[in-house]
Amino acid sequence: MATHKIRFRVYYEDTDAGGIVYHARYLGFAERARSEAMRDAGASVTELLRDFGLAFVVRQLGVRYRAPLRLDDEMEIETALVAMTPTRLKLEQTVRNSTNGNETAVVIDVELACLSAEAMKPAKIPPRWCDAVRKLEAGEV
Repeated sequence: MATHKIRFRVYYEDTDAGGIVYHARYLGFAERARSEAMRDAGASVTELLRDFGLAFVVRQLGVRYRAPLRLDDEMEIETALVAMTPTRLKLEQTVRNSTNGNETAVVIDVELACLSAEAMKPAKIPPRWCDAVRKLEAGEV
């Protein structure tokens, strides 16, 4: 399984009173990483909405916390395609602490559903987006 990798830093706004990343912030980091992975693969979510009236929404997710990130740590988030159906994507996102020897901090399993933005009903992922997203599996990104 190939991955897309991106780095972010932990800022004060990401932490709780103890200087540890607040648990819900990991979902924001993962969302940014997914958006960048899709864009780098050639599957901009902005174009998907503009050209096809479609959007990806989170249908389901699971979060496994393993080790905390702290203020000013640098993280690397890997995003990999695990499975794809005509209307859904399953991705695995691993957040690693680059400041602490690439220790795994969090693993997020996310299922995205493709919907018609207007009707909010399931829709098929256009072929161009399927081909682009497969790059996350094929190691081309």
